Amino acid sequence: MNKKTTKKVVLPYTVLLVFMVVFYFVWASLNQEIHKMTYDEFISEVNNGAIKEVVITPSSGDGIYEINGKLVNYKENESFYLKVPLSSESLSVIYSAQKKNGFKLDTHSDPGNSLILTFIVQFLPIILILGVGWYFLTKQMGSANKSMDFGRSRAKLSDSNHKVKFDQVAGLDEEKEEVKELIDFLKNPKKFTDMGARIPKGILLFGPPGTGKTLLARSVAGEANVPFYYISGSEFVELFVGVGASRVRDMFKQAKQTAPCLIFIDEIDAVGRQRGTGLGGGHDEREQTLNQLLTEMDGFGANEGIIVMAATNRPDVLDPALLRPGRFDRQITVNLPDLKGREEILKVHAKNKKFSAGVNFHNIAKRTVGLSGADLENMLNEAALLTVRRNKKAITMAEIDEAHDRVLMGPAKVSHKYTEKEKRTVAFHEAGHAVVGIKLEGANEVQKITIIPRGEAGGYNLMLPREETYLSTKTELLETICGLLGGRVAEELTFHEITTGAHNDFEKATKIARAMVTEYGMSDLGPVQFEQQQGSVFLGRDYNKSRNFSGQVAFEIDQEMRKIIDECYKKTTKILTDNHDLLNLIANTLLEHETITKEQIDYLVKNGCLPDEDGEIDASDFKEASLEDLTVDELKDLAKEKNIKGYSKMNKEELIDSLNEKDK
Repeated sequence: MNKKTTKKVVLPYTVLLVFMVVFYFVWASLNQEIHKMTYDEFISEVNNGAIKEVVITPSSGDGIYEINGKLVNYKENESFYLKVPLSSESLSVIYSAQKKNGFKLDTHSDPGNSLILTFIVQFLPIILILGVGWYFLTKQMGSANKSMDFGRSRAKLSDSNHKVKFDQVAGLDEEKEEVKELIDFLKNPKKFTDMGARIPKGILLFGPPGTGKTLLARSVAGEANVPFYYISGSEFVELFVGVGASRVRDMFKQAKQTAPCLIFIDEIDAVGRQRGTGLGGGHDEREQTLNQLLTEMDGFGANEGIIVMAATNRPDVLDPALLRPGRFDRQITVNLPDLKGREEILKVHAKNKKFSAGVNFHNIAKRTVGLSGADLENMLNEAALLTVRRNKKAITMAEIDEAHDRVLMGPAKVSHKYTEKEKRTVAFHEAGHAVVGIKLEGANEVQKITIIPRGEAGGYNLMLPREETYLSTKTELLETICGLLGGRVAEELTFHEITTGAHNDFEKATKIARAMVTEYGMSDLGPVQFEQQQGSVFLGRDYNKSRNFSGQVAFEIDQEMRKIIDECYKKTTKILTDNHDLLNLIANTLLEHETITKEQIDYLVKNGCLPDEDGEIDASDFKEASLEDLTVDELKDLAKEKNIKGYSKMNKEELIDSLNEKDK
C-alpha cells in the first residue's frame, strides 16, 4: 500500500477514534450524579463510618484541596464533592478515620507543578477540535484550488539534465540544416534583427510516425540551451467550453516569462483540424481552442524569443489559417531514412550495446528498407533482449535477423505444427516468389525466405527493391505484380490446386494495378487521373463525394485492371514453367532448412546446392557481385570506411577495383 492510500485509510479512522474518546468522556460526565457536601457534613460522615473511598487533589497550589469520594450507600454513578482549606487538622481527621474504618484513600500531586498534565487537561481538547476543523477546511480549499487550476497550462518543462544534442539525431541531415538558424536566433537574436530578418514563428514537422520529429525538436532546444515546453494537442481539448483556450493563454504566458524558449506541440492535428468540417460542424470547444492558438501565435512581438514547433502525421487535415505566414510559416518534411540515414541511426542506437565482430551495419541498413528510426531502435533492442535470453555475451547477426523478422511479422510460432501437405504448399509458394524475383530485373529482390509461421502468415518472404528510388517505371510496376503473383502460380503449376495463401499478394497486386489505371495514367485509358487520395470521413470530405467519371468509364477501369493482372499472370506462369527445376530446387531446400537468406539463394542458383551443412558461404564467392550491386554512393561510403585515398573522384569500376585490392 502506497503512502497516498495509507493516508486516505488511516486519517479517517484516527478522526473517528478521537471523536469516540471525546464522546465517551462527555457521556460519562453527563451521566454522573455528583452531590455537593459541606465540610461539617463530610466530617460527620467520616465519624459515622459511611465513607467508601476518598480522593484528595490539590486545587491550584493556593492551599485549597478538592475532595471527591463515595459513600457506602451510593450507587455506581453517584459521588460527593467538596473543597476544604489545607490544614493539619483536616488531614489528621481523614487519616485517622481511614485507619479506623479502612476506606480507600488516594492523594494526587499538585497539578500546578505538572505542565504536561495542565497541557493535557486544558489545551489538548482545544487543539484536537481545531485540528479536525483545519483538516476539513484545507480539504475544501484544496478542492477549490483544483477547480481554479483546471484552466492552467498542461505544458511540461523538460528536465535540463536530459537535453538532446544534434549528435543524438541521425538520418536527418537536411532537416537539421533547416533548423540550425533557429538555434542561432535563440542564442543571438540581435544578429537577425539588425539585418531586418524575421525568424519563422512556427515550424511544422510532418512525416510518418517514428521518423524523429519529437527528437528533432528536443535537439533544437538542447543545442540552443533554452527551456523546452512540450505538450500534446489532445491536452488542450476538454469537455467544458473555454478550458482549452484558457490553457493556450496560460501556456504562452509562462513561455514569455522564460523567453527565449521553445514550445513543442505534439500531434497538433488533435486541436488544429480544419474548422467548419465534420458532420456536426458548429463552433465547438476544439475550434475555440484553435482560435485562441491562432491569436496567440499572431500576437508575438518581433523580439520575444519564443518559437513554436509542432508535429503531426496528418498535415492535410490542418486548418489553412494555421499554415499561413506568421504562424506555422515553415513546414519541414521528416521522411523515412535512406540507406545512409539508416546506417547512422543504427550506429547511434548501438553505442550502449555489445556487438560481435561479424555485425555490419551497412548490410543491415540495406535490408531494412522502409523502417523508421523508431523501428530500427526497436529492432536493436529486440536483438539485445534475444541475446540475453540466449545467454550470449554479444549481439550477433542471428539475433538481428530474428529481431528484424519479429518487428515486421511478429514472433515465430515454433510450436505451430504443419501437415506435410501444408508445408510443401508454403515452400513452393515462397519459392515461386523467389524465382520470379531472380529472373525479372524490375521485380523486388528476395532477401530472405522462411516457412516458419509468423504472425498470421504461414510463411514469410522478405522482398525489397534492388535500389531505393523516388520514381517507378511502368515496367517495374508490372514486374512487381508478377513477383506478387509468383506464389499462386507456383501452387497451381505444382499441385494443380490453389489455396487461400495468396490473399495478401492479391491485395497488393490489385492496389498497384488500380493505381496504374486511375492515378498514374499507365493504361489504354490514357493519361487521365480518375481517382485521387481523399480525406477521412470524419472531416466530411468524402461523405457525399461525387464521382468524376461515368459508369461506362468505371467498367473500362475494371477491364484495364483485369487486363494488367491477366497479362502479369500469364508472364509469371511462363517464367515458372521455364524454370521449374529452379523452383523445385529452392522449394526442396526450404523444406530441408526452413529458412534461407539472399546469399544462400544466390549460391544455390550458381552451384545447385548450399555450400555446407552449416550454411556458411565463402565471402569471396560473392564479393565482386555484391560490390557491383551497390550504387556509386554506397561504394564511396565503403571506400571512406576503408580509408581509400581519392575515392571521391573515382567511378564505379575504379571503386570496385580499389575495394577488391584493399581486401586482398
